[in-house]
Amino acid sequence: MADGPNVDFYSFPYPTRMVIARLEGGHLWVWSPITISVSLRSEIEALGQVSHLVSPNKIHHLFLADWKAIWPNAILWGPKSTIDKRKDLAFGPALEDIPPSEWGPDIDQAWFRGSFMMDEVVFFHRPSRTAIFADLIESFTEDFLQKHWSWWQRPLAHIDGITAKSPHAPGEWRLSFTDRSFIRTARDKVIDWAPGQVTVAHGEWCQSEGKRFVTRALEWID
Repeated sequence: MADGPNVDFYSFPYPTRMVIARLEGGHLWVWSPITISVSLRSEIEALGQVSHLVSPNKIHHLFLADWKAIWPNAILWGPKSTIDKRKDLAFGPALEDIPPSEWGPDIDQAWFRGSFMMDEVVFFHRPSRTAIFADLIESFTEDFLQKHWSWWQRPLAHIDGITAKSPHAPGEWRLSFTDRSFIRTARDKVIDWAPGQVTVAHGEWCQSEGKRFVTRALEWID
């Protein structure tokens, strides 16, 4: 994992975090790339060859072009919503429920759809038993909110249910799932993974008892 600088999301500061996994064969799989720096590039090049650049939803696309320029042979991946948003970039086939064969046995995925706002593909890195969430689970700490959100913004995090004390998807997104049959199936798949830990893009991540963490964070689906 690597943490990047905050980004502005409709005037709300959001922290950024990416995940790098070495697949069978040594290829690097990069989820939700953050701002690339000279030092970060050096660290990544020491790990191996970047072969896959992954956008989990249509919000996590900001730095794909920068990374693709550095690693032109890397394949860009994302759900159809990301592909439609970034028509300037050439992607592989749209991500759905079944992971591409290029990822081998290391990565599984679950596609959360049925919302008129946004969908998201959640991933599972089997060797480390890590579930990887972008915006379906947000977990802002009080320390982060005090430092970066204004006095009128901080209460909204609690109302929206996206704090470390009660991590969830934002309330408005939860309400937008008019068809929940798809996300029940995806939720059950994630729980069946029985993750040991859970990485989230925004906020405090879960380092143990991942299955319990996910079950609680997705309880709203029922």
